[in-house]
Amino acid sequence: MFGLTVRRDQIAVLLIDDDLVSREVTATVLTLNGYTVHTAESGPAALEVLAKVSPAPDIILMDAQMPGLSGTELINQMRGQSKARILAISGSALPADVIDATDGFLIKPFEVEAMRKVLDRGVSPTAASATLSMLEPDAPIINLAVLAQFRALMPEPAVRQIYRAIVSDLDQRAAMLQAALDRGDMSEAARIGHAIKGGCAMAGASQAARLGALIEKGARTGDGNQLDNGAVLIDDLRAAAKALESMLDPELPA
Repeated sequence: MFGLTVRRDQIAVLLIDDDLVSREVTATVLTLNGYTVHTAESGPAALEVLAKVSPAPDIILMDAQMPGLSGTELINQMRGQSKARILAISGSALPADVIDATDGFLIKPFEVEAMRKVLDRGVSPTAASATLSMLEPDAPIINLAVLAQFRALMPEPAVRQIYRAIVSDLDQRAAMLQAALDRGDMSEAARIGHAIKGGCAMAGASQAARLGALIEKGARTGDGNQLDNGAVLIDDLRAAAKALESMLDPELPA
């Protein structure tokens, strides 16, 4: 753990990452771009830094997957010691509880310009890499408990019709979201995300519902700027629709 002190009027960042190479590279990039950087290799070490370091961090970048004290437990403890904005950094899809607990997140590897936009403007992005997906590969496409409830209430053709309607709706909303982002309308993007989250959750379309929540959160915390790499979530939304549609061709889960 070490600190690189530059000028006190600069943005101070606490970087928490248990991977030495990733921590050193990111710290170097931050420092070269004019930020005051403090680093910690673990959750307990981060709490020690917050207790004594000066200047106090304005922003905390924390790896979302560390052994020991990590995740929401670490976030909650840091909230008690600091008023800094907390951004999660990860090389894969983030757990829903971490997304809800943080002020935004960056997906590794993130470009320097995307990082600077986040740190300088206070934007909380949903993603900063056009090459990665926020879909959780092992997450269920359909909530089987909800599916079972539908089957108990209506015949199979009616159940299939519900999910066909969701697929069609997701395709339309993906186009609407793209248009909203193109014109910088974050209020509309948040509304679309909220509608996707609510409708898909009620129908048990779990994957799509999670994406809707990410879109809504990213738009509401975007501070008037476009969702960073909103194209990632739009592509994911269309992929979730196709995955749901593919389940309708042979048959829904038994």
